[in-house]
Amino acid sequence: MIRVPVQPALFVWARQRARMDEAVLSARFPQLPGWEAGETHPTLRQLEHYAQATHAPLGYFFLPAPPQEALPIPDFRTMRQGLPRLSADLLDVIYTCQTRQTWYRDEAVIHGETPLPFVGSATLTTPATEAAQLIRQTLGFSVDARRECPSWAEALRLFIAQAEQAGVMVMVSGVVMNNNTRHLDPQEFRGFVLADALAPLVFINGADSKAAQMFTLAHELAHLWLGQTALSDAAMVETSNHAIETWCNRVAAELLVPQAEFRAALQRDEALDLALQRLARHFKVSTLVLLRRMLDVGWLDRNAFWTAYRAEEARLKALTQRNAGGGDFYRTTVARVSKRFAQTLVASTLEGRTLYRDAFRMLGIAKPSTFNELGRTLGFPT
Repeated sequence: MIRVPVQPALFVWARQRARMDEAVLSARFPQLPGWEAGETHPTLRQLEHYAQATHAPLGYFFLPAPPQEALPIPDFRTMRQGLPRLSADLLDVIYTCQTRQTWYRDEAVIHGETPLPFVGSATLTTPATEAAQLIRQTLGFSVDARRECPSWAEALRLFIAQAEQAGVMVMVSGVVMNNNTRHLDPQEFRGFVLADALAPLVFINGADSKAAQMFTLAHELAHLWLGQTALSDAAMVETSNHAIETWCNRVAAELLVPQAEFRAALQRDEALDLALQRLARHFKVSTLVLLRRMLDVGWLDRNAFWTAYRAEEARLKALTQRNAGGGDFYRTTVARVSKRFAQTLVASTLEGRTLYRDAFRMLGIAKPSTFNELGRTLGFPT
C-alpha cells in the first residue's frame, strides 16, 4: 500500500488549527500519534479524510512546513493572547463573508446603487457623543423603542432590522455556514466588519449572549462610520492598545447607553445587583456595558468594577451555554446570511443573473427544495 510522506508538524498544525481535541481526533484516526511522531505515514485516502476532518486544504499537507496563515483583515482583538494559531473556523467565516460581499457589491453596481454616505463619515477626532448621535439618527435607533421590546432577542432583532434598513448587511451566526458541528468561539472573536460604501457587512458571533451581541453590533457600526474593516472582540476592557478600538467602544457605549440618560436613571443606595437588573431592562444592553458605564460616571471605583465585571462575565457565559438551542431552519439561515443579502441573492437567482450553484454555495445549502422554501420564507413565489 502506497504511503504519502507528510511532515509530522503538518498533522499537529491541522489539529491545532481546527481546535480539535487530540484524544477525540485520535479516536477517529488511530494512527495519528504515529503520524505526528513521524513513525509512519498515511495513505492518500487517509490523508484526504484527515484534511476533511480538520477543515484543512489537502494541498497544504504537501508543504515542507506548516504555512504561516495571516488574517485577511486588520486584527484589533484584545483577547487573542494565549490562543493557538488562527482557527480554520474563523478563517472560513471571513472568506465566506468576503465572497458574499464581493457578489453583493457587483449586484449593487449593476443596479446603479449609490454609495452610502455614512461609511467613513467619522474620524477618531469626532467626539463619541457626536458619532453616536449620527448613528442613532441614521438608524432611527432609540432607547425608548428598545425598552418596549419584551426580550433581549427582540431588542437585538430590532437593532439588526434598523441597521439593514440603513443598508448594512448584518450576519449573525454561531457556526460556520450551516454546519452545526463547527461552532464559533466567542473567546476567539466576537465580530468583524467589512467596510464598503456599496456593500457594508457586519458579522456577529451568534455563540455570544444576546446582550453581548447588541454591543458587538454597535461596536462594529462605529468601525463602519470610520470606514475601517476590522476583526474585533468588542470587549468592554479597561484598556486597549488600539486607539480605534477605544474610540469604537466609547461610541458603542454612548449609542446604547447615553451618558446623560444613564446618570438620570441611577438611584442612590440601590443594591448593585438590583440596579443592574433594572437598568438592563431599561436600556436592553449587557450588564457588562452597564458596569462599564458605572465606572465611566464614577458610580463604581476600579476595584469594585473589576470584581463585579468578572463575576457578571462568568454568570453570562454560563447562561449563554444553558440557553443554547436550535430554531426554525429557514429563519435561522436568513439571520445567518442577513435578510438583505438573502433577499437580493434569491431575487437575482430567480431572475437568472446568478447561477443556482453559486447561490447554494453562498447560502450554505445543497438542495433546490431548500432554496425554494427559503424563497417562500422571504416572500418570493418560488
